[in-house]
Amino acid sequence: MTDGEPITSGSLESDADEPTSSGNRTHVLAAVSGGFGTIAVGLLIMAPLLPAIIADLAITPFQAGIGLSVMWGLNALGQYPGGRVSDVTSRKTVLVFGLVGFVIGFGVVMASATFVGYLVGIAVLGLCSGVYPATGYTLLSELYAERRGKAFGIYTAFWDVGGGLSAGFATAALAAGEWRLAFPPVIGLTIVAAFLIHSWSDEPHSLSRVRFDVRETIGRVVLGRKSKQLIVAFCLFFLTWQGAVSFLPTFLQQEKGLSAGTAATAFASLFLVGMVTKPLSGNLGDRFGRLRTAICALTIGTAGLVALTIAQSTWALLGAVVLFAIGLMSVTPPLLAYVMATFPDSNAGADIGSFRTIYMGIGSLGPAYVGFIADLSTYAVAFGGLLVSLLASTVLVFSVLSVCDS
Repeated sequence: MTDGEPITSGSLESDADEPTSSGNRTHVLAAVSGGFGTIAVGLLIMAPLLPAIIADLAITPFQAGIGLSVMWGLNALGQYPGGRVSDVTSRKTVLVFGLVGFVIGFGVVMASATFVGYLVGIAVLGLCSGVYPATGYTLLSELYAERRGKAFGIYTAFWDVGGGLSAGFATAALAAGEWRLAFPPVIGLTIVAAFLIHSWSDEPHSLSRVRFDVRETIGRVVLGRKSKQLIVAFCLFFLTWQGAVSFLPTFLQQEKGLSAGTAATAFASLFLVGMVTKPLSGNLGDRFGRLRTAICALTIGTAGLVALTIAQSTWALLGAVVLFAIGLMSVTPPLLAYVMATFPDSNAGADIGSFRTIYMGIGSLGPAYVGFIADLSTYAVAFGGLLVSLLASTVLVFSVLSVCDS
């Protein structure tokens, strides 16, 4: 059984009916994935820098959580307009625009000396980076229609490459005593990615007037029992992802007593695991069923989060983080490929963008939730709430699979 979709096999070059040449298609995959990775570096670098930012700007954990939620919320808000504009103009134009805006946002963050300035900077980062992901997913879905799960796995694996780099850049900056030093390398990588997309994509740059059919798009995306369940499942999953990842280093230091260096290593391991598991889970989803693969990943992630909350020794905690990462990082490629296959080609960018805007918008409340509960109680209590959220997500995806099998 394959969740209502055909089993496919072979390499990423098997989509012979696509107009783009195989060699150029591979270059575009590499460039677009690299750009996604640079966005990951810039957004995820904030988590390991958070304790230093809190101390330097004299803000509370709740304020820090609000800042991250604003960044991720605006990132979510940018998904739909980015996808819709790319449907009308060109994917290439939107991708390059997003990366250029990302560089501008970092300039504002580096110049900030107050919470307000920092908030403005990360707001620009969030909004400009938000136009990129849905456009990238749509472009790769067009290039790799029969192997979109594997292509999405490679695309999202670069997010984890970026996450690993973010931990390294953050560690180096903190060792030098200035958190702002983490940003110049990110700016350089972003400029390179924008240049490669501009150079390697055959698609021309184009500008046109865009009509946003929000009501029609939302109607296509949310109508139907399965669609509603999948959106809620994604919301709960992403709430857990954002809350857990944003505060994982702080949780490990304050609740479990790990050193800053060990906590940073644990944080980096999330993304090292993701580099391997995301292409694998996408490929398994293409072959054996995307919903089944996603359910297995969610179950493993839930077990890892349980272990993380009860483990005490350093090695047990590191093992729990790895188990959590195996599950957490394996969900998106098969599950989003399943969703993407249901959208019409003419509106694919707008539809995946609106879908991501909904679940990422709600999921962006994760850091604010964790910061709020930590202020009132402890990080352990906050992470317990995330466990309930992940369990509920698993149940919802399983219910969708049950409908498909009935």
